[in-house]
Amino acid sequence: MNMSWTLVIWLSVGAYAFKMLGFVVVGSRTLPDVLSRCLMLIPAALLGAMVLNGTFTDAQSVVIDERAIGLLVAVVAAWRKLPLIVVVVLAAAVTALLRAI
Repeated sequence: MNMSWTLVIWLSVGAYAFKMLGFVVVGSRTLPDVLSRCLMLIPAALLGAMVLNGTFTDAQSVVIDERAIGLLVAVVAAWRKLPLIVVVVLAAAVTALLRAI
């Protein structure tokens, strides 16, 4: 097993242990409402950050290319409350079409 797989396994074990520690420490107690609301927003913020990072960066530089137009199409389609699969297919199709031009 090479070094990268060893690192992945150790990080997985650490993440699982960290998650279990939360159950042990918090137990049956409830979190304050402010903290609960903040914790509910973290997944959306992380997903948004990853999408923006993947759309507007290329290696070490900031770029605006076809991916930005595809993201814009996806945002408009989601705003129009289209089904998720339609949003994804529209964004991918527009990005691919612009790259082919």
